[in-house]
Amino acid sequence: MNTRSKLFVPLVAILLGFVLGAAILIATHRSPIDMFYAMLQSVSGKNLRADTFNPRYIGEFVVQSMPIMLTGLSVGFAFRTGLFNIGAEGQLMMGSIAAVGAGLWIQAPPVIHVILVLLAAMLAGGIWGAIPGYFKARFNVHEVVVTIMLNYVALFLNNWAIVEVFKSVDRIKTPPIPPTALLKSDLLAQLTNGSRLNWGFIPVLLSILVYWFIIEKTTFGFSLRAVGFNKDGAQYAGMKVNRNIVSSMVIAGAFAGLAGAVITVGTFSFGRALPAAEGYGFDGIAVALVGGNAAIGVFFSGLLFGMLKAAQPLMQSQGIPKEIASIIQASIVLFIAMKLGIEYLMKKLKPRKAVTEEVES
Repeated sequence: MNTRSKLFVPLVAILLGFVLGAAILIATHRSPIDMFYAMLQSVSGKNLRADTFNPRYIGEFVVQSMPIMLTGLSVGFAFRTGLFNIGAEGQLMMGSIAAVGAGLWIQAPPVIHVILVLLAAMLAGGIWGAIPGYFKARFNVHEVVVTIMLNYVALFLNNWAIVEVFKSVDRIKTPPIPPTALLKSDLLAQLTNGSRLNWGFIPVLLSILVYWFIIEKTTFGFSLRAVGFNKDGAQYAGMKVNRNIVSSMVIAGAFAGLAGAVITVGTFSFGRALPAAEGYGFDGIAVALVGGNAAIGVFFSGLLFGMLKAAQPLMQSQGIPKEIASIIQASIVLFIAMKLGIEYLMKKLKPRKAVTEEVES
């Protein structure tokens, strides 16, 4: 598939997803125009109906996008190396636990403290990712099975740690993390009218650059991708297959662990007990698929799904069920999975002469 097709298929899938969402609203006697107004307001802060502007919506849109970009990088990195990381959710929780521990137990100057918190979260996520990687490399246990199991282990471990390790009084959240360990910014909050926008966007952007550099520009990334394309061929070529499998899951886990830190010390300022998984890891699967597992693709698809999340409260205020955003997200993934059918239709709709030229080239 050429570059044009790689771009065209996701765009068609996104368009079809929004069309399906609009059709459902029309069928239920609701206005799809209100839905699109809500989405536009969530991204731009501009309310076209009242002709008002509120930058708070922009800040919340970015906040919603950041963690799913990181979990998208986590899932996408594993995809690029032939692995299916369903465990980004658990790796994120372990990163959150480590961020709380580093925030509460380490004393350091402001910038250094934040860096230590982020590194601790990445280390915890990487270790949690190494477990399915090791079982895959050593015993050929499928990573999907192990990562799904570890998601539940991480959830209950997180809730246990909140109460028993960090001594939560209300059994819901930990004591407040010191300001030196937080990504919060009064400046960014003021610029966005009191939103939760924080400095977390800096490690997110750096992660996208690191992802691109490792996968596209290093021999290490080439060896990881080679194992994903053909494990036996890579082994025959002298590559250390088992080491690469574990390394890939460690890096994928580190991205997800960083997402846990961005949520904990950026969006919030404390660790939280969770009744269930919040879905960041599973959103990351959709982000990676729509983004084609490429760094720039994950960035833009993360913005897309962040918009769908940020627009949900605005949709509800317009009488539109917030679940319509989930329907659009799911349908986009469904249409992405149908890319062979979309490519077939593209060939059928393409002029005969263009098809002939493409075959000859």
